[in-house]
Amino acid sequence: MGISVVSYTLKDIHDDQDYLHSLGKARTAQVQKDARIGEAEAKRDAGIREAKAKQEKVSAQYLSEIEMAKAQRDYELKKAAYDIEVNTRRAQADLAYQLQVAKTKQQIEEQRVQVQVVERAQQVAVQEQEIARREKELEARVRKPAEAERYKLERLAEAEKSQLIMQAEAEAESVRMRGEAQAFAIGARARAEAEQMAKKAEAFQLYQEAAQLDMLLEKLPQVAEEISGPLTSANKITMVSSGSGAVGAAKVTGEVLDILSRLPESVERLTGISISQVRFSRVGPVQ
Repeated sequence: MGISVVSYTLKDIHDDQDYLHSLGKARTAQVQKDARIGEAEAKRDAGIREAKAKQEKVSAQYLSEIEMAKAQRDYELKKAAYDIEVNTRRAQADLAYQLQVAKTKQQIEEQRVQVQVVERAQQVAVQEQEIARREKELEARVRKPAEAERYKLERLAEAEKSQLIMQAEAEAESVRMRGEAQAFAIGARARAEAEQMAKKAEAFQLYQEAAQLDMLLEKLPQVAEEISGPLTSANKITMVSSGSGAVGAAKVTGEVLDILSRLPESVERLTGISISQVRFSRVGPVQ
């Protein structure tokens, strides 16, 4: 068996006298010089190219800025025109929108008012139905019984009124008949007394008319007492008034005075002496 070397790598070569290192110094110096020259030329060329590039860059930048300014100007002009058009369109759109909103609100308000009108009409109809129902209920529960009770009370009042009127008429007729009877009796008595006085007058022809009248006037209180006598014995008097004239005690007094006012006519018919036409004169003593 043997050893076979396929490949190997040299990491370092040196010798004790530094020969190998010295051989490379000249070449290294040349290379370094060329490198410095190349570096300087490269820096020079780079500076020239850099300056030119900067100049071109500045020129290009200025041209670019000019173009940009032109473009910006054109942009601003077009943008302003576009903004005007856009704002105009936007304003028109806003106005159209506001107009549409106003129309929509108006339509909504009209519909709401119509709904309120319908609701109000329905409420009125319901209220009218409720009023009609309450009217019928009131008619059934209050008015008809009240009318029946009123009719009953009216009939009772009319019956009582008729009874009172009939009773009053009967009592008035009774009083009138008693008064006429009393008047007839008084008239008969007066005629008898008149006959007696006539006889006395024949016997005493010296009596003047005033003296005769004085005798009659002396009898008038007695006549009035006889006329009012039946009234003093009455337990109850019912007066019926027609709405005019005196009522109560004044009416009774008026009835009595009315009877008394007829006495002068009776006296005149019986004696021929008119009390209302007698002229009172001073009469001397009878001889």
